Amino acid sequence: MANIAFIGLGNMGGPMAANLVKAGHKVQGFDLVQASKDAAKADGVGIAASAAEAVKDAQVVITMLPAGKHVLGVWKEIIPSVGKNTLMIDCSTIDVESARLAHAHATEHNLPSIDAPVSGGTGGAKGATLTFMCGGTAAAFAAAKPILENMGKKVVHCGEAGAGQAAKICNNMILGISMIGVSEAFALGEKLGLSHQALFDVASTSSGQCWSLTTYCPVPGPVPASPANNEYKPGFAAALMLKDLRLSQEAAKAAGAATPLGAHAESIYDAFEKAGHGGVDFSGIIKHVRGLAK
Repeated sequence: MANIAFIGLGNMGGPMAANLVKAGHKVQGFDLVQASKDAAKADGVGIAASAAEAVKDAQVVITMLPAGKHVLGVWKEIIPSVGKNTLMIDCSTIDVESARLAHAHATEHNLPSIDAPVSGGTGGAKGATLTFMCGGTAAAFAAAKPILENMGKKVVHCGEAGAGQAAKICNNMILGISMIGVSEAFALGEKLGLSHQALFDVASTSSGQCWSLTTYCPVPGPVPASPANNEYKPGFAAALMLKDLRLSQEAAKAAGAATPLGAHAESIYDAFEKAGHGGVDFSGIIKHVRGLAK
């Protein structure tokens, strides 16, 4: 079992750290929010007075933070305090360039590092069923995989530094586009007199089948576990989907890729957030789609 420092104990990081404790690891955590620290402490996570204190004696450091600037700031703060050969893992969803800069900073100090963003939302974090998309050297990935497997059911090595973030951005662009497409289909079906169940029964076993339909159906009824049956309380908030779509468009611009549907999806979620619905689950976009009808 390892000594693990976990920086960022929010809605995702808190449950992830708790699962490491359940797996038998000694976990020292830190967060700026007192409520997050209290919840993590109740789950058996030791709480440090600072990020730098949390990483002392750690064999593995995991960060789960909002954006690239936070990751870079924290890594620059804590790396002087970590021991030799400490494995650095960032599970945040950030831009590819920031991920590569974080790797470079670790390399300067001869530390192995992995960017390992996740898919699966808060439910996956609590249930230890996350998917990890990893970028970094083969050796660093091999060292990180047993740790990540305590928090998820699938751990994929996507390539070198930044490849995990690239995979996450591409995946969530697909997700954002597909959820809008499924929502448009149900909105049209409603206008045509189709019941939600009838459309689901057909599309879920036909060529329209996709995760946004069969697992996260945006209308109540057909998939009882979907947020639509719980007033769209977020498993993955619309504001976070917008963040990821913005990252996809920044990456597309930098790489010279054409992503017109990704760009349109970003504009739709941007309007949804500006209307005050950023805290709603991203599947709640169906409400916005219905409102577009003239």
